[in-house]
Amino acid sequence: MHIDTLKSLAVDALEELKARDITHLDVSKLTEVTDLMLIASGTSTRHVAAIAQNVVEKAKAAGLRPLGVEGGDNADWVLVDLGDIVVHVMMPEARLLYDLERLWADLPSDSNAIDESLERFRERASMS
Repeated sequence: MHIDTLKSLAVDALEELKARDITHLDVSKLTEVTDLMLIASGTSTRHVAAIAQNVVEKAKAAGLRPLGVEGGDNADWVLVDLGDIVVHVMMPEARLLYDLERLWADLPSDSNAIDESLERFRERASMS
């Protein structure tokens, strides 16, 4: 599936269940894991789980099997891996704590500097 089609499918699934503050990050030059990250917020852990499940269901209906789903019921953060796109659905508090938008925006394209930045991120995450 073309990435623009996949992005549209995922954003539509997020919007359908009223996800808040949908942001997309082009990380294609920063990692080989994925090309695009979508980040959205839910209003409760049940809402977060429902939004993520809707993304999974819409992807499956379009013939795409997600590569993985991390998190789940009563989770502050659910990740849906669609290959070229990774969708993060988070509670606002978790989103503020991990600040993925800033983390990925601040990463340099130099691989050594990326490793150092990721290490700082892991240290900050372990403190919470």
